[in-house]
Amino acid sequence: MNKYIIKNNKISKYYCIFNKKNGFMMRNGYAGIEPFMRLEGPELLDISITNYCENNCDFCYRKSNVNGKHMSLENYKNIIKQASDLGVMQVALGGGNPNQHPDFKKILKITRELGIIPSYTTNGIGLTEEVLKASKEFCGAVAVSLYEPYTESYEAIMKLINNKIKTNIHFILSSKTIDNAIELLNKLPKEIEGINAIIFLNYKPQNEIDRYNLKNTKKISEFFHIINHKILPFKVGFDSCSISFLVKEVNDLNIESVDFCEAGRFSAFISEEMKMYPCSFMINKIKGEDLHIKDIENVWTNGEDFKLIREKINNNNCGKCKYFDICHGGCKIFDINSKDCISLST
Repeated sequence: MNKYIIKNNKISKYYCIFNKKNGFMMRNGYAGIEPFMRLEGPELLDISITNYCENNCDFCYRKSNVNGKHMSLENYKNIIKQASDLGVMQVALGGGNPNQHPDFKKILKITRELGIIPSYTTNGIGLTEEVLKASKEFCGAVAVSLYEPYTESYEAIMKLINNKIKTNIHFILSSKTIDNAIELLNKLPKEIEGINAIIFLNYKPQNEIDRYNLKNTKKISEFFHIINHKILPFKVGFDSCSISFLVKEVNDLNIESVDFCEAGRFSAFISEEMKMYPCSFMINKIKGEDLHIKDIENVWTNGEDFKLIREKINNNNCGKCKYFDICHGGCKIFDINSKDCISLST
């Protein structure tokens, strides 16, 4: 069976090439014109199936803890059926620690049976043999959040790799953690041998004045010097929230491999409480659209917050900045862009 499918998005006027096995995707607009968004509905849904987490990290924007609630299986079935009908190709399951959801294995199986590729991010706790087996059978990839102390994260990474599961690392990059990131890339500990990629995530502040903002560190150039010059045995990626740094710091940046913020354009977030947002990081800023009342397609097409974020992303308030076509002013939610960036997040 051919693992690739080609989806013709006629309304949005672009083709999407999609690998059903691992979730790899690329877009090709009609006549070479890059689409701004998928009008038919999101390509990817970020779904929090639980806000339960054992770690209670102080940097967690969701404030996940052991009292966190699970999304019901029936609600998930409702969401994923709508997603399938709209042509969603991938779901990123999160929380919370998603593999601790009591119906986690069923959720993975249901998702895959509808032709959607699930992936998830875990803190590493609760990776039982049953979870590992289901992950190998149904998931495109599994990411482990890497933060201090690293012992538990490393154990989870090795467990996934030993079970031949495509394994990524998610590393939150901030002024507090950048020294650790530099050390990690320089020393390459044996525990991460065999990973597919490290994805660096630009830290999102918990309040308006946050000393951990990445732009507040003087180590940016040192970090990107390693990215530019060291040959690494795995892929290195960044979330789109980091793009204002990438366009200035990465040598010979392949613009085909990066994209500006996809919130409300190609992706959306649904919380365990069945609220839909353009981006998961907007959950503490807007009330969200209630999917008990509206359906995903209606919110995607008519939701006021979705319309607003698209307007902000498309609005050129960057003057004559030569990076606008690639960057579009970076993040429009938080003031986390490069200090050299003249765009405002508001």
